[in-house]
Amino acid sequence: MNLFTFCFIRKNITRPFEDQTSLEFFSKKTDCSLFLFGSHNKKRPNNLVFGRMFDFHVLDMIELGIEKFVSLSDIKSPKCAEGTKPLLIFAGEAFDTDSEYKRLRSVFIDFFRGQTVPAVRLAGLEHVLHFTALEGKIYLRSYKVLLKKSGCRTPRIELEEIGPSFDFVLRRTHLASDDLSKTAHKLPKALKPKKKKNISHDTFGTKLGRLHMQKQNLAKLKTRKMKGLRKRRGETIQGEEEDSAKKAKVE
Repeated sequence: MNLFTFCFIRKNITRPFEDQTSLEFFSKKTDCSLFLFGSHNKKRPNNLVFGRMFDFHVLDMIELGIEKFVSLSDIKSPKCAEGTKPLLIFAGEAFDTDSEYKRLRSVFIDFFRGQTVPAVRLAGLEHVLHFTALEGKIYLRSYKVLLKKSGCRTPRIELEEIGPSFDFVLRRTHLASDDLSKTAHKLPKALKPKKKKNISHDTFGTKLGRLHMQKQNLAKLKTRKMKGLRKRRGETIQGEEEDSAKKAKVE
């Protein structure tokens, strides 16, 4: 998913919950499926609307009010490198029980998950985004992971707040139906990974392959000949005479 941002040069009246035409127009123009709309007025000050699209139409919108904000510059500490893939942690019973908070968690994952990668090394896990739902509020905190010496192979982990931090309060929501949400999250057939035959992985992640071969005749199997196993010339002649004698007796 891509995030689009735009800035109006002139004053434009945009109300995402009343009229979504302009949002859908810019989504189609920029070919993006995520949007973040900020506004401020007396009725709803310091307002942020997180939203996502499906087929260039609004799928979900969640309005959050900012009650407290601390910027990056206000916290004097070393920061993570730009573009670092964050580790997302959600704490709070509401994220598992409340339908609106469940959808909010899904929207946050789409916004902050970063690029999809097959694997992440341990040293690359240096940025943590922590979301806490408590008493009707959502607390967003950003930490840097510090790997300290622990006297053993596994390092000791400490978290250092680097900012920014937000205290949100949930306001209005516009959520898609369960059927539409299921359709939007359905993976197209072209993107589904093709299953490879006769290939499996064990519990340790080792790749195992299975080969199918025709039945082998072990009598014709050629092995390495060693000098110690060769018959001497005299023994070979004597053995042939014994075989011919046995045949004559049988006849």
